[in-house]
Formats: sequence, structure tokens, C-alpha cells
Amino acid sequence: MNEFDVLIGLCMGLGLAAASGFRVFLPPFLLSIAVRADTVQVDLANTSLEYFDSNVAVIVLGVATLAELSAYYVPWVDNLLDTIASPAAVVAGTGMTAIVLEGNTDPVIQWSLSIIAGGGVSAAVQSATVVTRGISTTLTAGIANPVVSTGENIASVILALLAMVLPILAALLVAVLVGMIVLKATEKVVPSSS
Repeated sequence: MNEFDVLIGLCMGLGLAAASGFRVFLPPFLLSIAVRADTVQVDLANTSLEYFDSNVAVIVLGVATLAELSAYYVPWVDNLLDTIASPAAVVAGTGMTAIVLEGNTDPVIQWSLSIIAGGGVSAAVQSATVVTRGISTTLTAGIANPVVSTGENIASVILALLAMVLPILAALLVAVLVGMIVLKATEKVVPSSS
């Protein structure tokens, strides 16, 4: 086990997990294409995750991505999707982190990091998107929600691609993003005394 490979895999997993907090299917779709094209080097042969390196996975994830991207442009449907996307984002973040750590770590470490770090990051980002969309829906009756959706789509694509090309930079960006989310959440819980 090479510690540097584990670090790079974890950084890539965190970036992909955060991207899945914005869109559930887009990051796994991009990762599946990258794995299939041997751009991201993971050996999934003879593992429980080997289906991810198949044409069927690319097609299914591509169709799911198009459906998800389209549905988020329909006001009120986007809010309904958030109820499904929240737990699905945790699963996607956990799964992608496990995929990029496959073969480089002991399975106990692989799945512990995947669940805690990957699942936790995607849950934090997804929670922030739910709050943002809720505020947009409340203030604009959903009219501004397509603008929010466009921002989330762009963030998901950029973060997923960055995670696969420059994983350490992506992990640093995720740390800043999660820090901002935590800071914003604690401001609401602990009001400032002025």
C-alpha cells in the first residue's frame, strides 16, 4: 500500500463526493467515463465494484444524468427531487470514494474513509443545496430556481473534473467549501451577541 496513492485517491474521492452533493448522477457518470477510458487508473476487475467499468454503467449513468439535469429546471419538481437526492448523494459520495480507493487500501480503511469522509462531504454539500433551493423557492416562488440549478450544474462539473485532474487542489477547494457551510450553519445556530 503506497501512502501517496491513498492520499491522492482520498483527495479525488472527496472532490467527487462534494460534486455529487450538487448533482447525484453527474460525477459518477464522468468518473465512469474516465475509468472506462483509462484516464483514472483503478483496477476494479474481480471486485464488487467492477460493474462501474462497463459500457452499461456509462449508458445508465448518462441517461440518469440527463434526466436529473432536466428535472432540476422544473420549479417545485426540483424541491421534490431534493428529498430523493439527499440520501442518494451520500450513497454516490461513498461509492465514488470507495471506487478510487479500490486496490490501494485495506477494505476496512477503504470503506471507513468512504463512508465517513465521502458520505459526510456529499451530505454537507447536498444539505447546503437544499437550503439554498428552499430560500430561492420561498423568496421567488421557484422562479429563480433554474438559476440555482445552473450554478449547481456548473459547480458539479468543475469539481468532478478538477477532482480527476488535480485531486489535491479539489480536496483543498472542498475543505474551503465545507468550512463555509459549517460556518454558515453555526451562525444560524449560535446568533452573534451584539
